[in-house]
Amino acid sequence: MQKQKRKQYTAELKAKIVKEILREEKTVSQLSAEYGIHSSQLYKWRDQALAGFPGLFDDQSEKAQAVKEAEWEKEREALYAEIGRLTTEKLWLEKKSRTLFKER
Repeated sequence: MQKQKRKQYTAELKAKIVKEILREEKTVSQLSAEYGIHSSQLYKWRDQALAGFPGLFDDQSEKAQAVKEAEWEKEREALYAEIGRLTTEKLWLEKKSRTLFKER
């Protein structure tokens, strides 16, 4: 039995459907039947869009995103440094273990 792959919808399609929901020219049930998408999914998309509206007009969110990206970059650099240190340590231990086992 083959697993069914989840349907993935583009952001453009989601935006189009949410616009239609907000226009209220058709019911969510009608849109659900028209697009073949369950009504609960349409409600989730609508709620997600409405939750994101305040952030569209807020400069603070852009600043907060820039701060988060700077923190992620700093963390990424620290992780790469740690990976380098651990790789060097591993290679050194491998080299030492080979010389110890050859002596026996």
